[in-house]
Amino acid sequence: MNIANGDARVALNALETAAFAVSSDPSGGGAISVEVISDALQRRSPLYDKAGEGHYDTISAFIKSVRGSSPDGALYWLARMLEAGEDPLFIARRLVILASEDIGLAEPQALPLAVAAQQAVHFLGMPEARIPLAEATVFLATAPKSNTAYMGLERAMADVRGKPNDPVPLHLRNAVTGLMRAMDYGKGYRYSHDYSGHFVEQEYLPPSLKDARYYFPAPQGKERDIEERMREWWGGDAADQAESA
Repeated sequence: MNIANGDARVALNALETAAFAVSSDPSGGGAISVEVISDALQRRSPLYDKAGEGHYDTISAFIKSVRGSSPDGALYWLARMLEAGEDPLFIARRLVILASEDIGLAEPQALPLAVAAQQAVHFLGMPEARIPLAEATVFLATAPKSNTAYMGLERAMADVRGKPNDPVPLHLRNAVTGLMRAMDYGKGYRYSHDYSGHFVEQEYLPPSLKDARYYFPAPQGKERDIEERMREWWGGDAADQAESA
C-alpha cells in the first residue's frame, strides 16, 4: 500500500496491470512480485484527485503556505501538485492572484514576476515549466505581504453599492464642447503638473463622500514609502488613519 500511497483503488489497478504483464510474459513463468507491481506503477502514485477534494485541499495548502511566508511548505505542495499532473497553468494563475491579493504593493515586483512565470509556463510546457513555477513560488512566499489595495477596492465597492452614486463633480469633468464649458465642466480643476512637486490638494470624491478613505498603506516593504508620500501630500489625517487601519 505504500507504493499506492494508501489508495486501495490504485493498488487494485496496479495489481491488475501486473497480472496482465505476467500473463503476457513469453516465458510463461512469471510471478507477481513487489518489483513487478512497482514497475507497473512506474512510481509511487500521488494521493490526488484533480477533479475532487484532493485538488482543492492541495491548492488551498499551497496558497496558505505562500500567504504565510513559508517557502518550504509552498514548495512541498507545489511538488505534490506537479507530481500528480496538475495543470501548470492553473498553478501559475493562482500565483498571479496571490501576487495581487496577498503581496500587493509591499513588493510591486511580485505581480510582474508572477505574470512572467505564467508566460514562461505557457512558452515552455512541462517538465521545464516547473522551474519558473518554483522561482515565483519562493519569491512570493518570501516577499513582504500586504492586501491593502485589494481591501481598499472592497471598501470602495461597498460605497458604490450601498450609497447614492452622485454625479461626477464638475471640476473633474472634461469640457470637450463649448456647451460643456458654458455649464462649468472642468471649471476650477487644478492641473497637478503646474504645481511644485507635481501635486496640489483638491477634492476627487463626490461631496457626499468627501471624508471617505479607502486605501490605508501598510508599514510593510515598499508601502512604507507610499505612506511617507501620502503623509507629505495629504497631511497627518491620511497617515494617521493608515496607521490605525
